[in-house]
Amino acid sequence: MKVLKFGGTSVANAQNIKLVLEIVKQNSKQDKLVVVVSALSKVTDLLQLAAAKAAANDESFREIVAEIEKKHLDTLKELIPVSEQSSLLSHVKRIINHLETLLDGCFLLGELSPRTEDTILSFGELLSSYIIAQAYQQIDKNVVYKDSRELIKTNSNFGKAVVNFEISNQLIQEYFAENESNINILPGFIALTLDGITTTLGRGGSDYTAAIIAGALDASQLEIWTDVNGMFTANPKIVKQAQPIANISYQEAMELSHFGAKVLYPPTIQPVLRKNIPILIKNTFEPEAEGTLITDQVSSKDTVVKGISHIDNISLITLEGSGMIGVAGSSRRLFEVLSQEKINVIFITQASSEHSICIGILNSDADNAEAAINRAFEVEILQNKIDPCIVEKDLCIIALVGENMKNHQGLSGRMFSTLGKNNVNIRAIAQGASERNISTVINERDVKKALNTLHENFFEENTKQLNLFVMGVGNVGEKFIEQIHNQRKFLKENLKINVRVIALSNSRKMLFDEDGISLKEWQADLDKGEPANAAAFIERAKELNLRNSIFVDITANASVSETYENFLKQSIAVVTCNKIACSSAYDNYKKLKNLSRQYNAPFLFETNVGAGLPIIDTVKNLIASGDKVHKIQAVLSGSLNFIFNNFDKNNSFHDVVKEAGVQGFTEPDPKIDLSGIDVARKILILIRESGYEMDIDAIENESFLPADCLATTNNEDFFASLTKHASHFENIYEEALAKDSRLKYVAQFENGKASVGLQFIPKEHPFYNLEGKDNIVLFYTDRYVDQPLLIKGAGAGAAVTASGIFADVIRIGNN
Repeated sequence: MKVLKFGGTSVANAQNIKLVLEIVKQNSKQDKLVVVVSALSKVTDLLQLAAAKAAANDESFREIVAEIEKKHLDTLKELIPVSEQSSLLSHVKRIINHLETLLDGCFLLGELSPRTEDTILSFGELLSSYIIAQAYQQIDKNVVYKDSRELIKTNSNFGKAVVNFEISNQLIQEYFAENESNINILPGFIALTLDGITTTLGRGGSDYTAAIIAGALDASQLEIWTDVNGMFTANPKIVKQAQPIANISYQEAMELSHFGAKVLYPPTIQPVLRKNIPILIKNTFEPEAEGTLITDQVSSKDTVVKGISHIDNISLITLEGSGMIGVAGSSRRLFEVLSQEKINVIFITQASSEHSICIGILNSDADNAEAAINRAFEVEILQNKIDPCIVEKDLCIIALVGENMKNHQGLSGRMFSTLGKNNVNIRAIAQGASERNISTVINERDVKKALNTLHENFFEENTKQLNLFVMGVGNVGEKFIEQIHNQRKFLKENLKINVRVIALSNSRKMLFDEDGISLKEWQADLDKGEPANAAAFIERAKELNLRNSIFVDITANASVSETYENFLKQSIAVVTCNKIACSSAYDNYKKLKNLSRQYNAPFLFETNVGAGLPIIDTVKNLIASGDKVHKIQAVLSGSLNFIFNNFDKNNSFHDVVKEAGVQGFTEPDPKIDLSGIDVARKILILIRESGYEMDIDAIENESFLPADCLATTNNEDFFASLTKHASHFENIYEEALAKDSRLKYVAQFENGKASVGLQFIPKEHPFYNLEGKDNIVLFYTDRYVDQPLLIKGAGAGAAVTASGIFADVIRIGNN
């Protein structure tokens, strides 16, 4: 048996309820179901407001009742055929009349007791569960509506009643033992005292109802259906790159929920936690999404940090003074005062000197807490033994959570370093002995910056390595080594970075030197090296196990790109200008990114797009700061731009392509550039780095090459085909002249679709005046709406590409 709970947004209206009914229908094919539902969205708030207004002798409570009645009647009418509505509408109206009678009583008496308020609030779940049960009967008559008040018994602590589990478990087990229906639908949140008086179960009450029933029945699983795809690595409204968490432990889930993840309210899951019943968080509006499975299992393969959460609206209260040192009971007195005032303490830290104790509470409780604490320690304050408590408002608690954090050193330092480098001041720190949670208090204004920065550091790239293993020393590789040689002194003196090249390899030879290869005579030394062997190269890098190791791939070789996984698993960073890995199957791209995070090894590929232009880094900064990319337009091939800028009546297409190769603008196989595959790879990488999932075959590639050219298998045949089809290319040029346009090979992304192809660009377009081998990229984002963010500059050439690779290496050194 499974227990399914649907929250308020899932049953907000008839349209949403239809989705719920379909989910229940599909699940009922495999399991017997208990379905627990919340009140329709916002109805509990309306009931609370109506009760408060009635008690305040405000006649407008009747308008609220009318609104509640209309909401439920409209929902019922949309779900139930007209022929069967009459009796059901009458039943709903009778419930509403009962509600209005209770509110009339509050109005006449001018008061609202906790007991009466609980009864009034119960109407939300009673109405929703009745309507949903009746709607499902239109699908399957074998469904039973059961009032959960008959099964769950509590004390009379109205507002947050305490469950009598002994009696409740017995009643639940007896009822379901006798009930043969495949589906039972129950209201959440509500219960009864043993005297038959309605109570409510407090915050998260419907979750609690579902958990109580699941625990009593030893259910196979508790499913909580809401409006998000499970628990996320951070709040996706603040961190747009936040990712759903597929699996998480009970303890991790409770830590994240305590610190602001709204999917669960920790106390409500205790009944299933005791029984080790799995909890699955699912999205009603995207039921095919994987969701988050919460169990008692902690996988050693899991990421070290599971999530980053936060609590807003925090005040920090500090009590300090010499009169606290060595005095037993000071902490007890402080917490006793807060308990008497019913103030919940969220955060605690105390100096080992006993000179001070610091607590975090909600802003709304701060003034009351300050007054109460100062009263309680009035004598000590007058004697100057203790200072009046210090209150700092408008703060936020940020917490790193992960069961595996206790097995990894340096996480606290990494967290504090990351925040410090981004000018986020830490006001207080707390970490439990379990090491499952590291919490810090910061200014509320810094929360977005802090969450995005930490998320980028722990769930995206982080950079740090500086012993280089370089594979590929052709045009670009030669320039890269030259730049390192020329800048070594500057880097050492100004950035405190000592770059050493430990290994070099080309297709024939490879050279290793643990103390660093001399860059004066490196070519001669490489020629004397041992035969090149990719597997041996990787193995030697592993064996050396040097601190701050970076594998630098300056090839266009697919087999080399397949070695990245091996390096990353050894905590060796990867810097590459080779586009193949990042434009390969999405799963492989994600795997490499995940390995980079898992092993704290940076994976950087700035030169994959735009050579030395800071395009990918800009995208990352946009996303990290909370922006979202909606549209990209770009000319991403410096070689193609050079070709079409120089192709005219006086220069044949064949000759211009040849010249582009001589100048080092094209790939060794120029067909890669001219076929559009290189541009497709580049736009794909930008799309993925912008947070979208896509594969290369989803990009529409409108090739301008004749099929004859595309079918060639070597460079000689390819250039011969360009000569053979010279008239084809001349016709394209003539058409551009006739349209008063210039030819540009354009990549585009918008509304989830991408394409690359040759376009005729008119004079007024930003791409028209793009000269030489330049690239240009336009980003349209949440912030850059009318005027896009534009990046423009040289997008091809050995020197600029080498400088881009070098910049990635420096990034690692600077972090």
